[in-house]
Amino acid sequence: MNEIDDTQAPLLDHLIELRRRLLWSLAALVVAFAGCLYFARPILGFLVAPLKAAGQVTIINTAVTGGFIVELKVAFFAALMIAFPVIANQLWQFVAPGLYRKEKRALLPFLLATPVLFIAGACMAYFIAIPVALKFLLGFQGELAGGVQQQALPEVNEYLKFVMQFIFGFGLSFLLPVLLMLLEHAGIVTYEQLKGAWRYAVVGAFALSAVLTPPDVGSQLLLAVPLVGLYFLALIAIWFTRRRRERAVESEPAS
Repeated sequence: MNEIDDTQAPLLDHLIELRRRLLWSLAALVVAFAGCLYFARPILGFLVAPLKAAGQVTIINTAVTGGFIVELKVAFFAALMIAFPVIANQLWQFVAPGLYRKEKRALLPFLLATPVLFIAGACMAYFIAIPVALKFLLGFQGELAGGVQQQALPEVNEYLKFVMQFIFGFGLSFLLPVLLMLLEHAGIVTYEQLKGAWRYAVVGAFALSAVLTPPDVGSQLLLAVPLVGLYFLALIAIWFTRRRRERAVESEPAS
């Protein structure tokens, strides 16, 4: 109990500490936003590269202020990605004093795995899922009945919404193992419950992919299959961590 007693503080001190962490997080976001706003056009070029690779070399803007708003959206989107590790670190520093030493050691791997898994999901969305989806969706243009030509003219705001939905959707979905392991570690769910619910998890993965991706089978499979794999990977990790905890408990009386 000394570990917690040494860090006890009045409510006002906790609120002051929370404000300090929020200010540091906001400062990181503002600094990242300022830098990303300066490089907004190169970042936008990076985001529209899959569209160009799919054969679409024109993107339109239908509002007078559209160009300015688009650069703000791009800068804020990139700033969130860049400032995410700082925000996560500030959250950890606010929560950590209230944890036991064992709890800190147990939660630290989850903190380290979160940005890695998010970036992995975002990269899969950008390099694999978005090109597949664009190839399918842009394949509907061409000559229609009666000799009428149908040409795709993507609007920049709609395209950005499309890309951000993919990147954030895949990034957050790849955090599934961290979420399941945290729930199991907190005692909210058990390994047996997760193992018994694998059929519902598969159905849920396909339902989630249907919501987060365009209505084509290829894009949905690109998200659903990794989600199912991550669910079973989380089960394996939970099994190993539970076995390690049980061995540690068994060795305590002997020590």
